[in-house]
Amino acid sequence: MDEQLSDRKAIIARYAAGPNQLETAIAGLSEGELDIAESDGTWTIRQIVHHIADGDDIWKVFIKRAIGNPGGKFDLQWYWAMPQDEWVKSWAYASREIGPSLALFRASRGHIVQLLERMPEVWEQSLLVTWSNEEEQEVKVAWVVKMQAQHVAGHLDDIRRARQAHGV
Repeated sequence: MDEQLSDRKAIIARYAAGPNQLETAIAGLSEGELDIAESDGTWTIRQIVHHIADGDDIWKVFIKRAIGNPGGKFDLQWYWAMPQDEWVKSWAYASREIGPSLALFRASRGHIVQLLERMPEVWEQSLLVTWSNEEEQEVKVAWVVKMQAQHVAGHLDDIRRARQAHGV
């Protein structure tokens, strides 16, 4: 098997595993326990869950746009205009139930995985992204999928540390 194809399949599998991994990481937590954080000044488990789902939803749009308009532009200036902690407040992460965000995350990942499996050419398609420093860069779908898989993994570590800090 071609090494690049093997890597693509492994990355897609890791990306696809995100919803199950997140649900496993929070399994057994009560509503109150979703509001624990590793330490003062860090996000609660509830906030992390919403952040993962919202970030994934934003990058899902990137992938869909890359399919429909390869070589086009993807502007996230509206998102980077505020610090992450402000989005946490603006999108009411602290007070929302996590069920809809978990469902969105699972549906989005399933939708994108299906596209990637049926349309392997999408893997190399790209858009121009203007980063927060206003630098423009060509970004491939492959990079976004890998980045989003890593994003979840990093936040799963945050959840594990919060649980350990509180013995839950």
